[in-house]
Amino acid sequence: MQAFRIWDINQKTFYLRNNQLVAGYLQGPNVYLEEKIDVVPIEPHALFLGIHGGKMCLSCVKTGDETRLQLEAVDITDLSKNKKQDERFTFIRSDSGPTTSFESAACRGWFLCTAMDADQPVSLTNTPDKGIMVTKFYFQEDE
Repeated sequence: MQAFRIWDINQKTFYLRNNQLVAGYLQGPNVYLEEKIDVVPIEPHALFLGIHGGKMCLSCVKTGDETRLQLEAVDITDLSKNKKQDERFTFIRSDSGPTTSFESAACRGWFLCTAMDADQPVSLTNTPDKGIMVTKFYFQEDE
């Protein structure tokens, strides 16, 4: 497992608020709230994403017509690339120059995103080219 820093192209970083992953501008004494993203690579461009030392994992869940991002209390090291039920935790990483986007493997066409406004939940969008949501992130290994 490797730890990464992630922030969107508008410089919003991820942090937890009321057990929900949100993106905002952390400054001064609040910078310690930044969530590092725990990564377990499973294929050349596929990976599991977690927080809190891999004890909470990001997943894509489809219920009826609704597709949403959720945090699940599951250990990232218990996930397996061979189990069909773990596909909801898999994200496809696409690098484009200095930025990275993350597409859900279980819900193709849905991308990890942040809102234009600060302190809004990190979510998923299926219209990454509309410019309403931010789907490009800086993603660098934590030193």
